[in-house]
Amino acid sequence: MLTYEEGIARIDRFLAAHLNGAAELADRIHAHPELGEQEFETSRLLAERLREGGFQVEAPTCGLPTAFQGVARHGSGPVVALLTEMDALPEIGHACGHNLHGVMSVLAGLALKECLPDLEGQIRVVGTPAEETNGAKVSMAAAGIFDDCDLALMIHCNAGESFVDYRSLAMDSVEFTFTGKPAHAAGSPWEGLNALNGVQLLFHGVDMLRQHVRPEARMHGIISAGGVAPNIVPETAQARFYFRAPWRPYLNQLMEKVYDCARGAALATGTQVTWRNNEASFDDMLPNPTAENLIGSILVDLGVSLVPGPGPMGSTDVGNVSYRCPALQPELAITPERMSLHTREFEAALLLPEAHRMLGVGAQALARTCLKVFLDPELRASLRRDFEAQKNKMPR
Repeated sequence: MLTYEEGIARIDRFLAAHLNGAAELADRIHAHPELGEQEFETSRLLAERLREGGFQVEAPTCGLPTAFQGVARHGSGPVVALLTEMDALPEIGHACGHNLHGVMSVLAGLALKECLPDLEGQIRVVGTPAEETNGAKVSMAAAGIFDDCDLALMIHCNAGESFVDYRSLAMDSVEFTFTGKPAHAAGSPWEGLNALNGVQLLFHGVDMLRQHVRPEARMHGIISAGGVAPNIVPETAQARFYFRAPWRPYLNQLMEKVYDCARGAALATGTQVTWRNNEASFDDMLPNPTAENLIGSILVDLGVSLVPGPGPMGSTDVGNVSYRCPALQPELAITPERMSLHTREFEAALLLPEAHRMLGVGAQALARTCLKVFLDPELRASLRRDFEAQKNKMPR
């Protein structure tokens, strides 16, 4: 049986030989950004690199044209999944770092495969499109592709600070449509039923609800359609909301109160209301202390300074993966300078030598973490215990 020290030596030799090529690939993807669900060239390049490294690649997969799964296995045993993000942002390109940390997961998988002849188990590298928009991990998780994983993980690029205790908010995106009856707003307004009034009353209901929800909850919306002319009583009006909370079970409870607000607004205005989830629903990121402590100690060994995480940071589709298996998404500073992601400044920082160096550090941390999972059955049991303990946990 391979020892951890022998495995580290194999991983590090591979990374030393291939880091420059991986950095070139990350820069190539950076130069040709593709939006969510349009990452055809990026997906092709990453899948090609996995095939060259001996992975069996299914592309496309899960009914998603730009998704892929690369698998390397030896016998039966533990399963780890390395998540690979690919999409860029409109106008500012790869300003979230997916070009770098997507390649990081591929590089880690290839390095870990060097240990596979002397390990029992399976490495999956999963290309997950559209994190910035529809969040393909949502449907991929629902399809069950992570259910048998002992750990699913990725590292996300950050600026200035590195931390392992990443948290996110569960989110439901809902579009409400109110339907009334048009009428001449001056000549015979009494004949109309004002759909815009229904939307306005929904906003008032949600605002009054704020007093009675947990302080961590977030409810923010816009009127997306409010009528066509001032002299016509609006027949149709729409509102779009994001509702967020740190725990999926609590968000589900909150949504029932919101739907009551919508029903009440329709009843009060004599209109009809329907609603739909107009974007994928994201779950919160379940903490896994065992996984966080493991990769934290490895990052420190690699010279990374860690700080406590800042708490929930928006919403992401990795949260849905964390409800299907133990999951992990540390944030790794690819530049010592503090700056906001989703800016041109951060987009430029991804091309600097320090970013390329941290690409290697991140790949080392991912590969070493997975190696530990392969080698230690008690660690795998602890990961699973943390997962089961957190799945239905919600503060009173």
